Amino acid sequence: MSAVANVREALARIEATDAKVNAFSAVLAERALKKAEAVEAQGLAGPLAGVPFAVKNLFDLAGLSTLAGSKIERDAAPAPRDAALVQRLEAAGAVCVGALHMDEYAYGFTTENSHYGPTRNPRDLARISGGSSGGSAAAVAAGQVPLTLGSDTNGSIRVPASLCGVFGLKPTFGRLSRAGSYPFVASLDHLGPFARSAAELAIAYDAMQGTDADDPAQVPRPLEPTGPHLARGVDGLRLGVLGGWFQRMAQPPALAAVQRAAAVLGTDRVVDWPEVDRARAAAFMITNAEGAAIHLEDLKRRAADFDPLTRDRFIAGALLPAAWVVHAQRLRHWFARQVAQSFETVDVVLAPATPCTAPPIGTEWLEIAGQRMPARASMGLLTQPVSCIGLPVVTVPLWGLDPAAPHLPIGVQVIAAPWREDLALRVAHALELAGVAQAPVARLD
Repeated sequence: MSAVANVREALARIEATDAKVNAFSAVLAERALKKAEAVEAQGLAGPLAGVPFAVKNLFDLAGLSTLAGSKIERDAAPAPRDAALVQRLEAAGAVCVGALHMDEYAYGFTTENSHYGPTRNPRDLARISGGSSGGSAAAVAAGQVPLTLGSDTNGSIRVPASLCGVFGLKPTFGRLSRAGSYPFVASLDHLGPFARSAAELAIAYDAMQGTDADDPAQVPRPLEPTGPHLARGVDGLRLGVLGGWFQRMAQPPALAAVQRAAAVLGTDRVVDWPEVDRARAAAFMITNAEGAAIHLEDLKRRAADFDPLTRDRFIAGALLPAAWVVHAQRLRHWFARQVAQSFETVDVVLAPATPCTAPPIGTEWLEIAGQRMPARASMGLLTQPVSCIGLPVVTVPLWGLDPAAPHLPIGVQVIAAPWREDLALRVAHALELAGVAQAPVARLD
């Protein structure tokens, strides 16, 4: 197919399905078709030439106000240029077709946005898509576009990838530029792609690598292409499964997903990380405090314009004692050192991505580990301790493990040491080749 035909097909699919899914906040048809025509005229070659993609609406897109899922940012001036990662994908020939819904200011795990309505899970339209990058995962699952970008602070790529049944990559903290994206928690924010295969994640990830002085958190590193490594499989890799917290806080379908993946990979080794519950608490504390600091003036002047749940979380964060936040940062760095030691004897570990399959929209409570727990916050039980220390993770979707809802997917986190995205992608690709992990387009008819 030509680039123009690819883009027209994506636009048609969005028009036919988005009334059901509610993934897109803006569709940029005119811009996309002009870009597609330019791709054809320039004769660009490569795996991303003419590939349509869309981005979470906290990425700057020239000419659009960057909403970040909010009502308040509707009043912001239009972005003067595209975000750095958008520029890099389009430089590789990909074509941006629009912006995608999210939880307000990325503070949530469900994309039940009070301003723009819930983004619905294409696997079951009565259920949540996860968040905060819910629109990004739903658009790929619905077949609207093959590639999207999202952000992950506490699990916002991995949770929706798990619930919507697609592949997602949260790179190492500092690997990809965040320039031109609306911040949530500067010390925890990551950006990364969603796709329907590990190979497609690798292609997009490789196109987005590169240093950028406009993101002070980015760590200068040489380009490290991952795509060529996928075919190497798992031979020689030391693999394990995270125990303790990661098994206690998961329902049976989530545990079954990890067990199935581990069996295919031929590992029964259990790896325990210490004080995971405290690491998650530290992530909560840091998130509350840093997130609130960005929005203090709007909390004073325009409190009624926030989503009520987001507003209350930010107010709580603004009231945290500084000593608590300092202690949380100390605990975080201690935890990072302990986990680093575990990677001296193992290369990749597996863990559930979410404690359960996607609950119905509006669910307030979940039963986890014999406890009644708040549903929205608990979707990040198993992701927050990992993003707290910036590890690279690929989420892979497995199927048929929830007897009460066999049509729903659930994800497994494939976690590697810092800067070893190549290893996580190799394991994800091996699970895909074995037929264990897959991401078919959802049927919406």
